Amino acid sequence: MSGAAAFILLAWAIELAVGWPTWLFKSIRHPVVWLGHLITLLDTALNRSAWRWGLRYSAGAVATLVTVASATGAAVVISRLCPPTWWGIFAEAIIASSLIASRSLHEHVSAVAEPLAAGDLEAARQAVSMIVGRDPKQLDSSAIARASLESLAENASDGVIAPVFWGAIFGLPGITAYKAINTLDSMIGHRTERHEAFGGFAARLDDLVNLIPARLTGFLFVTASFSAQAFKTMLRDANRHRSPNAGWPEAAMAGGLNIRLSGPRQYGNDVSREPWLNEGARDPGAQDVTAGLKLYWRALAIAAAILALIALGQAL
Repeated sequence: MSGAAAFILLAWAIELAVGWPTWLFKSIRHPVVWLGHLITLLDTALNRSAWRWGLRYSAGAVATLVTVASATGAAVVISRLCPPTWWGIFAEAIIASSLIASRSLHEHVSAVAEPLAAGDLEAARQAVSMIVGRDPKQLDSSAIARASLESLAENASDGVIAPVFWGAIFGLPGITAYKAINTLDSMIGHRTERHEAFGGFAARLDDLVNLIPARLTGFLFVTASFSAQAFKTMLRDANRHRSPNAGWPEAAMAGGLNIRLSGPRQYGNDVSREPWLNEGARDPGAQDVTAGLKLYWRALAIAAAILALIALGQAL
């Protein structure tokens, strides 16, 4: 086996087959947990409320660079230590597989789809609270379906296509660097009083590394939906989203399923007046969450086929 594309294809196959087993998580936790501990340590040490905005931003940039450099450096060392034998490549691929989330994303969204289809709103609200930050008590069935589909679309990019993309280019160091940046964004890249300045650099860096993968994910959804409406909706509405990247896969999914996504939503006592994606279409229901999962797997199958062709080209 030669080339980063073949390596990441192996890692992806391992992730699809076994995920990150519970016994392994209990034994050594998970690489993202390790990253989280480092980020929390740096946040506690360097994020001082008494500092001015510019100084807090600079401190956050230092924390971001230290985290990314530490994670990438560890990945480079592991890559150098693993011999170029089948078992060495397999061991390295197991580590890389932990940084891809196609299996776990399906499991989390399916956990919403099943009780929602059965009419069990309480169970569906509990399940959706695991993947979105909104108050589940305020969500009706359509809002639950919409939230789960938005999470599916966005995380198809952040949790699957983006790590595979960077891993296919730079191997284990590439996928590890991406995951470090993405974890930083999820932990400190929020516009809150504590993190707006400190996490500002991490948030912008995350936007940058997701620029290509998010658009690629959108085009994969368009291709997998066999729908001109998906393409039209993506091009028209992607830039209406509050995120410079998430609007691409979300708008493509909205058009592909002929539903509307995004729109106003409530976080506690605050209402976020977000514009609709595919405005004028119907609200999603339980059946659309199931349809969204099918669209998700078709898109991933196309991505895997493209990756396999790239790996074959690298091998020739």
